[in-house]
Amino acid sequence: MQLTRYTDFSLRVLMYLTVQPREQRVTVSDISEQFAIPRNHLVKIVHQLGQKGYIITRRGKGGGISLACDPGEINVGSVIRDMEPNLNVIDCEKPVCPILPACQLRGVLNDARDAFLAVLDRYTIADVTQAPDYLYELLHPGKSA
Repeated sequence: MQLTRYTDFSLRVLMYLTVQPREQRVTVSDISEQFAIPRNHLVKIVHQLGQKGYIITRRGKGGGISLACDPGEINVGSVIRDMEPNLNVIDCEKPVCPILPACQLRGVLNDARDAFLAVLDRYTIADVTQAPDYLYELLHPGKSA
């Protein structure tokens, strides 16, 4: 199973925000530059992360984005479920597979997907950013957190 770039970038945004100093807001442009993600694509991701309650977005002077809660409360599996447009491993409907009524493959693949998500459910954004100072230095060479 492979996640879309959209979900990959969503996780990167959350990780980036996790390693920023607590009260610091960042801009979409900041993140876009750090990860070489097209700004227009990132705007859509940030908008959806805000709608889902993962981040707070503020417009205008002094605006920017920040985490809406502690990174230890943001479950990786939940983010993936919220951001992935489709978690089906295969599509047996388009075109309709002639062996669909007797095939057991879809069930096996769904079990594998569920196991994949169950592992991700054991982790939070805090878990995947356990070296925040080092990550911050990688993203901001020459600066200290």
